[in-house]
Amino acid sequence: MDTTLRDGEQTSGVSFSISDKLTITQLLLDELHVDRVEIASARVSDGEFAAVKAIIDWAKVNGYLDVIEVLSFVDNGISIKWMEKAGVKVQNLLTKGSLNHLTHQLKKTPEQHFTEIAKVIQSARDQGIDTNVYLEDWSNGMRHSPDYTWEYLQFLSSQPVKRILLPDTLGVLMPSETFEYLSAITSTYPRLHFDFHAHNDYDLGTANVLEAVKAGINGLHLTVNGMGERAGNAPMASVVAVINDFFPETEISIKESSIYKVSKLVETFSGVRIPANKPIVGENVFTQTAGIHADGDNKNNLYCNDLIPERFGRKRKYALGKTSGKANIEKNLQELGLKLEEEDLKKVTQRVIELGDKKEAVTTEDLPYIISDVLNSKLYEEKVIVESYVLTHAKGLRPSATLSVCINGELFEEHAQGDGQFDAFMNALTNVYRRKNMHLPKLVDYAVRIAPGSNSDALCETIITWETGNKTFITRGLDSDQTVCAIKATQKMLNII
Repeated sequence: MDTTLRDGEQTSGVSFSISDKLTITQLLLDELHVDRVEIASARVSDGEFAAVKAIIDWAKVNGYLDVIEVLSFVDNGISIKWMEKAGVKVQNLLTKGSLNHLTHQLKKTPEQHFTEIAKVIQSARDQGIDTNVYLEDWSNGMRHSPDYTWEYLQFLSSQPVKRILLPDTLGVLMPSETFEYLSAITSTYPRLHFDFHAHNDYDLGTANVLEAVKAGINGLHLTVNGMGERAGNAPMASVVAVINDFFPETEISIKESSIYKVSKLVETFSGVRIPANKPIVGENVFTQTAGIHADGDNKNNLYCNDLIPERFGRKRKYALGKTSGKANIEKNLQELGLKLEEEDLKKVTQRVIELGDKKEAVTTEDLPYIISDVLNSKLYEEKVIVESYVLTHAKGLRPSATLSVCINGELFEEHAQGDGQFDAFMNALTNVYRRKNMHLPKLVDYAVRIAPGSNSDALCETIITWETGNKTFITRGLDSDQTVCAIKATQKMLNII
């Protein structure tokens, strides 16, 4: 059962709109193939009622009415009326699974609580609503008030309920406890259906689910991206991968190849970013960074495990940066359909490493620019070097540039202003060449390209077209700073002339 829209919406700062809830429900059932969806809590708000009504209307038409569930309360029939009005056919009744909660929150005896629960179950049955029962704080009940919790389970075994839902409400269980408690329950009541609902406060949600499956649990409650109150719930993606890889005898309906798609959609609708290192769905989890790992993948997939990215609708990537080796570059070149000679590959690898020292990541889309920059830069001998420069741009003042340029071993310094930083740089450079009685080519075109889908730190390429006499030629510069790109392209022009 997916509870992203109910328990997951209790993530701090998250509130799904009516259209969000309807779209996510459709994806969970039609695309991801979950068995049941818990979509809301009864009585919360008018907006929640409208969302539930929209989902129920869709579910009726598409044959999903019996798998749409709503959290309800022991409240003298108010929740039942709310669900009846919305058309809900399954309630997940919230009750007390520990004596501590019962005594201090409800201030009632077990007998009083059981009597009220029986009335709610009968009332729901009279309205054609099936009942599942949550034992809130069940894990602490098993730890600290086992007599009460076992008495409650015995009571429920005589009631017309479809499922008994056992939550580790505060995420306190150790995996060994999960196995111990659930094994005892499933063996005592083999004919009853039990669900396990794990929270992740100690980052043990997936491990506890693993033990629940080993203990013979009948159902699991999960959320997309592990959303939920505090540290969240057991995450759908990780649990599905664990069951498929470590419990092949346990058949589940989840469509693995749709996990990433649904995960990214929920990320967008919720506004809660997926951590880059989150298993299965994180941005970096199928990215090899170290060159030795890419080399190993070329040699019988030495650094791959059973979590093949294609299972989840993803692809393996090879990061480009200061830890890149030739193997990383080759893998990315294969992605682009390119192949370089060994010597050129070495030059490109060295350039990627240098750029990686300046910026965190170099993208696959940056590679063509880097190749062009590296391979074209060796077509001439560098006799002119822009040694250093200072560029200023301040509100209310004209941009200015101070530069130092070495021409055939002779150093020149100049300062100038201009309409922009690059214009100021060119004016200072013109002053230098004027002192040598030389004229610079005319700049006739200036273009900047940034790789598609890039961020603000992306590599950019500046392409400048120069004209001198009857000759027109082009130079390119590559850097993460646009003005520096233009200066590098200009230095190439100075060496060519």
